[in-house]
Amino acid sequence: MRILEVVGLTKRFAGLTALDAVSFTLEEGQILGLFGPNGAGKTTCFHCLSGFAPADGGRIIFDGRDITGQAPHEVARVGIARTFQIVKPFRNLTAAENVTVALGRRHYEGSAALLGSWRRPATRRQALDLLDRVGLSAQADRKAGLLPLGMQKRVELARALALEPRLLLLDEPLGGLSHEEAASAATLIAALRAQGLSVILVEHQMRVAMALVDRVVVLDHGTLIASGPPARVRSDPKVIEAYLGQDGDPTGA
Repeated sequence: MRILEVVGLTKRFAGLTALDAVSFTLEEGQILGLFGPNGAGKTTCFHCLSGFAPADGGRIIFDGRDITGQAPHEVARVGIARTFQIVKPFRNLTAAENVTVALGRRHYEGSAALLGSWRRPATRRQALDLLDRVGLSAQADRKAGLLPLGMQKRVELARALALEPRLLLLDEPLGGLSHEEAASAATLIAALRAQGLSVILVEHQMRVAMALVDRVVVLDHGTLIASGPPARVRSDPKVIEAYLGQDGDPTGA
């Protein structure tokens, strides 16, 4: 079943076309790799998909519903959550409190937000369950700002899962991690897919990412230059050419 269809997505900044009529699809339960060299338009695509930047053209269809132009909170409400390349937890809150904030989303527009009645023991148990889901339950009561980068990324992932998404947009979840941390994070992402989530992954650690994804879409200067199974895309001459001057090899091998 197709969960996402992106049709002719276009985004311009002044005289720069960051996305030029990009189209791709995602089947439910798949992990799609959105790859490309620096400046290719990957994060801009995420901004459009998640409502952080309005598209200048094209359509975004999620689960048969046109969500083009919807605000971030509306996109989250229909079932899309995202993480960011630069993690920004509430540094002075614990890991559990960071997730609790996300769990309070249902109450922000009502009186419970003013009364704080959503801060119940049951909510903390939910937060602990989510931290356990991302392998971070032992760090629940540590301040997020004191956690190493890999753990902060997991806090952010737990916050995204608190939105009960069907589609996760992960912006460089392996970035800045050691080889062992990246392999562990990749295992976690595969486990989330096994639990029924669909995932779009932006990543520069190509060797790990290529082994994780089901399909690949490659952008270069805002244009889609290749799509398909990883084995075929990694040998595509256009993809190899796009990465020359970066590391010369799209897989990082």
